[in-house]
Amino acid sequence: MASVSLSSRLNKAVRQQYMNLPQGGKCQVTYIWIDGTGEGLRNKTRTLDTEPQSIEDIPEWNFDGSSTYQAEGSNSDMYLIPVCMFRDPFTLDPNKLVLCEVLKYNRLPAETNHRAKCSKVMEQVKEDCIWFGMEQEYTLLGTDGHPFSWPPNGYPAPQGPYYCGVGADKAYGRDIVECHYKACLYAGVKIYGTNAEVMPSQWEFQVGPCEGIEMGDHLWVARFLLHRVCEDFGVVATMDPKPMMGNWNGAGCHTNVSTKQMREEGGLKYIEEAIEKLGKRHAEHIRVYDPRGGEDNMRRLTGRHETANINDFSAGVANRGASVRIPRQVGQEMRGYFEDRRPAANCDPYSVTGAIASTCLLEVKEEPEA
Repeated sequence: MASVSLSSRLNKAVRQQYMNLPQGGKCQVTYIWIDGTGEGLRNKTRTLDTEPQSIEDIPEWNFDGSSTYQAEGSNSDMYLIPVCMFRDPFTLDPNKLVLCEVLKYNRLPAETNHRAKCSKVMEQVKEDCIWFGMEQEYTLLGTDGHPFSWPPNGYPAPQGPYYCGVGADKAYGRDIVECHYKACLYAGVKIYGTNAEVMPSQWEFQVGPCEGIEMGDHLWVARFLLHRVCEDFGVVATMDPKPMMGNWNGAGCHTNVSTKQMREEGGLKYIEEAIEKLGKRHAEHIRVYDPRGGEDNMRRLTGRHETANINDFSAGVANRGASVRIPRQVGQEMRGYFEDRRPAANCDPYSVTGAIASTCLLEVKEEPEA
């Protein structure tokens, strides 16, 4: 049996008694932000006198950056700037979840605030109507770090029956997946679907299509909801790109991309042009496709387990071993989208979408920033 947190075993019926109490017309707003690791999420909650109707109704706030790897203790206050609002599936209406950008004491973006730069790029390319869909793979672990439902002192049967599998011996943790899906729908996250992945205890959800900056906003909130649902069940979701070494699939965040021109008749020409540009800047993109400049992806992009080698750029129709895949249907219809299979599961979607939009649509001399 997987190791689960003791807090998950608290009496939920008692909790529900309090959850059913009226709020006296007040509204709870939970502020969410990315911490100094570039991967971790933090949150805290405050009371507003009335339900906010738009993001403009949410006040700025602050937090102690020295406790989130984002500031020195001698100058620790950081600003939370609300950018996107969702319904709260845990405490229910009228309460809200609010995604925030982080600014330093001088009101410049924090080092792990990649949204600020991405937003500028998306504003420059807004006439191209660039759409993204991101496929977030993740792995469920016990609190001891061992994959959920794996034998305590060994391994499950080899990969084969688990992808989109059904049955207690094939699908581990479906309750969590279904609760997360419902939470996303309630919140207003643009979740597209979900499926069990190739490695047991590994799952995927897809977010999109989203236009421009909305992609990063919705994926980060979907990740927050996943971690929060897992907390209730007492297990952990990891975005590690290669959680288990050996003959097991890694975890990516495949990114599907299209522009208005690509979606229209004859769009394959623009898809091929974009892929050619991506190939010329392969090394730069690898550097921004995981938080450690390619180190994490190096464990995953080996040329095996449905990946291309990290040092090589390749593209092909229906080829899951390529860096960039053109779906078969797109090849036949001569229009649609392409899939960049290089981003790691723990990538920052703002960095990924910003780099893709910049490379494919802007004539830029500088490299994408990590």
